[in-house]
This record gives sequence, C-alpha cells and structure tokens, in this order.
Amino acid sequence: MTDLLLVGGEVVDAGAGLSGRLDVAVTGSVITAIGPGLERAGAGRVVDVTGSLVTAGLVDLHTHVFAPGSALSIDPDVAGVLSGVTTVVDAGSSGPENFAEFAALLPGARTDVVPFVHIGRRGLAVKPDVTTVDDLDPDGVRRVLSSSGGLVRGIKVRMVSPALQGPGLEMLRTARTVAREAGVPLMVHVGDIGGLAGPGVGPETLELLDAGDIVTHVFTANPGGVLDADGKLLPEARAAAERGVLFDSAHGCKNLSFDVARRVLDQGLPLHAVSTDLTLTGHGEIVFSLTEVLSRYLALGFTVPEVLTMATAGPAAAAGIADRAGRLAVGRPADLSVLSLATGDWSVSDSTGASLRLDRAFVPVLTVRAGAVVEPGEPPHPWGWEPTSVEASACC
Repeated sequence: MTDLLLVGGEVVDAGAGLSGRLDVAVTGSVITAIGPGLERAGAGRVVDVTGSLVTAGLVDLHTHVFAPGSALSIDPDVAGVLSGVTTVVDAGSSGPENFAEFAALLPGARTDVVPFVHIGRRGLAVKPDVTTVDDLDPDGVRRVLSSSGGLVRGIKVRMVSPALQGPGLEMLRTARTVAREAGVPLMVHVGDIGGLAGPGVGPETLELLDAGDIVTHVFTANPGGVLDADGKLLPEARAAAERGVLFDSAHGCKNLSFDVARRVLDQGLPLHAVSTDLTLTGHGEIVFSLTEVLSRYLALGFTVPEVLTMATAGPAAAAGIADRAGRLAVGRPADLSVLSLATGDWSVSDSTGASLRLDRAFVPVLTVRAGAVVEPGEPPHPWGWEPTSVEASACC
C-alpha cells in the first residue's frame, strides 16, 4: 500500500535523468514508484502538487545548527524541513570537547543533520575559535571520528585571523593529517573577514587540499580567496579543481560577492554546491533561507536543473551521503523538496552591499523527510518567502 502519493508535479533531477510531469509514491520512508499517472486508489494520502517542482530533498552543505550550544547557531529545523530543506551539514559548530552535547540534540530534529567537527577544541562555541596551537585538538577529533559510528562526515578548518597569525598553515596541516587517516574530507573556510590574510595564504591553502576536500566561501571578497589582487583566478585554484577539490559558495554574512562570483565563474572554476552558511545573525539580516540563496544563482545565469543539482546531488556527494541523499530513485529514502518557481521583480544584496535583481525565485511548498510531510514554517519576511520586491527596496 502506498502511504503518500505526490501527483502532478514537475520532477527535476538531472543526474537521475528525470524531467517532466511525474508522480512520486512513498511507502514508509522509501520511494516506491516514480512515473506518470500512478494509481491513486489505495494511497493513504494524495497531495496534488501541480504547478510545483519536485526534486530530491535539498541539502545545505554549510550551516550552523548547534543551538543552543553555540550562540551563532540556528535551530536545525528552521534551517531544514521548515524551509524546504531535508538535510543540513553543520560546518564545525562543535569541536571534540562539546561534540557529545551536539550529538545528543540531533535525535530531536526532524531534519537530517550531518556534522563536520571543528579542529578547534570547542568549535564555534567560543570566539575566536583558534588563536594558538594549544586550541587545536587533533587527538580529540580522532576520538570523535572513531566513536561517532559514521555520524561525523568531515573536519572543518577556518583560515581566518587570529588563527592565521597563530598556528596558521600548521592548523590546516594538522587537520589534513587527521582527515587523511580517517578518510573524510576537509571543509576549509577561505576569506579572512579580519582582512589580515597575506597574499600567500590562498595559494598555500589550496595546495594542501586533496580530491574530495571542500573550499567553502569560494566567492568571498575577503583576502585569502581564489582570486589574486588583479581579480585573476589563482593557478592553484584551477589545479585544485583539476585534482578533484570541490567548491561551495556558502553565502554567510560576510563572504559572498556577486562581482567575485562572476569573475570566478567567467574564468571557468566549477561550482559544486550552493549553500547558506546560515547562522542566527545571518537569518535575521541577509541569509534568510536556502531557497532564496538558490534564486540568486538563477540571476547569475544558471539554469533551474543546474541550481537544483548544486543543492542536491552536489552537496550530498561532498558530504559523503550520496547513498541516502541528493537523488530521486525507487528504493531510496523518501526525502523530497517541493518548490514553486515564482515570477516577479525582486532585489537581493550580497555581503558587500551590491544588489542583484531577480525575476524568478524558489519558494518552498512542502518538505517530505523520511516519508513525513512537513509544511513550511514561519517565513523569513513579513510578506512571506519571496525576496524583497524592487518597489519595496527602492522606498526603504
């Protein structure tokens, strides 16, 4: 017996070769059929999603959801299922000393939370997170990785001040050693919001990364990124891409520049994931939801299938969860996002204050997580889930 049947939606999954008006059947927590005109008789619940896009559950590769253990973190379900997202990767909000506290919170979340552990002892529960080599805890990270039963999927390193003036590249080398031992990727924050990174930081950082490692904040305008002082793509960035290093946009409060994005993309660096770097502060100021961030990439020239791939299959592969997320297929977990593609006239800002005009925007309709239907929660704007209208932004 089918428990849930989504009918009439426009299924979009480029990697799975799915496109067109198809129904999706779910039994328990598993997808049991995908096809046109599936039998409705006997279905426990039929949901008509005509006019909406149906895709594999959105995966946000960079969030901070260790609430309340880290002051900057947001509730995982606000970042996740209540915003049309089935899976969020926590990018190092906890370190080895407080990871157990974080892990204890995860069973209470309806969203699938995938932790990356910070190389610093207490992660982002303290700021600054790393100042000296004594703040690093490689043995603690080893213990967390070996005892988590596969829950932890990577290690997070932030190449920012004051860590750059303390352990610097030794921090990255230490994390790299542990990651290679454990067979997990490094997620490396580039772009020094303190503005103190020297010209060698970006190249030297990129040279230490291997296939499967993740550069997050690839479109940062802060020093230490993937462009040189003349706006040219670093040869080390191109070489990193060629050997399989992955690149993630990670908007954040201070690390997305539309100008840098265009320069990087025009020079041929691939983008594998679009993420939010969602925090409590960002949620109230500039990074309101993954769907709104995704809309910005339509305005940057990506197609709908390309954008959705960078929010499903791309981040799922980067996080090492491609076996359970990022694809629609019979037999796979029933994690789906249903979105509308609204048309209008909107304006959004990047971290530098530059604006971008949008005429299409993704809006969450419902989330299916492990077969359970979740309606969108409280929208981030008084007017709903859509970005700020050009008319409203012009008069404010």
